[in-house]
Amino acid sequence: MEAQERKNLKDKKRIVIKIGSSSLTHPETGELNLMKIEKLIRTLSDLRGQGKDVVLVSSGAIAAGRQALGHHKRPDSLAEKQAFAAVGQARLMMVYQKLCAEYNQTAAQVLLTKDTMVNDASRYNAQNTFEELLNLGTIPIVNENDTVSTSEIPYVDSFGDNDRLSAIVAALIGADLLILLSDIDGLYTDDPRTNKEARFISFVPEITKELLSMGKETSGSGVGTGGMAAKLAAAQIATDSGSDMVIANAVQVDVIYQIMAGKDVGTLFLAHKNKDFDLIHYLNHDYERKE
Repeated sequence: MEAQERKNLKDKKRIVIKIGSSSLTHPETGELNLMKIEKLIRTLSDLRGQGKDVVLVSSGAIAAGRQALGHHKRPDSLAEKQAFAAVGQARLMMVYQKLCAEYNQTAAQVLLTKDTMVNDASRYNAQNTFEELLNLGTIPIVNENDTVSTSEIPYVDSFGDNDRLSAIVAALIGADLLILLSDIDGLYTDDPRTNKEARFISFVPEITKELLSMGKETSGSGVGTGGMAAKLAAAQIATDSGSDMVIANAVQVDVIYQIMAGKDVGTLFLAHKNKDFDLIHYLNHDYERKE
């Protein structure tokens, strides 16, 4: 079953790809890893060339901002975080725009807040904007609007992390595949960095309560925010909305090609569209941490 489901990934038409801060920066300096970003944009451009709709959910604004301003530690205060995001988002989009132009693609910036999704009118507007951007052949590049989102109140005024945000975007635009590129190979029974007995799980046909209990708020870097619990929450949203989801390691961004070719990489979560799926319900109720 798993082999066939992986082969089916090549036929997906609307793909959301999320990449985290730690995957976009050099671990030694925190500076943007331009070679990796260039390879990422080349890969997305190639998917566009195959006739697929592609949306990129990109972290990295705060990391880029703190480097531009000469700050090497993660921000402590909300005001500092938002100031870094304001500087870094502009820098990040400048890089994306330039690299997209190299491959004859057009990048479009979309900054979202939780308020956008909760409000019916603004959510429909966002949905229509995405549709128009994809119809025009652009590559929408999405991030949470950290400059105005009050992330000090987790899951109330903000999405909390870009794993969940990418799943919400996938649900909003009716994507049939979500790829989370992270600093870990996929889902394990425990954190493999601290437990050598942790087993790798390559295929998840259904998300169970036992599976959710494996989620721990751990992230291997000092740059990003999302641990495995966030990824499992994202998997719930994506699969309930009708999208397959893959968690894979972003060490080499051409892992995207391997996923699309049906290779046995990462963890595949199988879609099981919930006829009662309600995005607002997930936004309002399912953002609690599941320990």
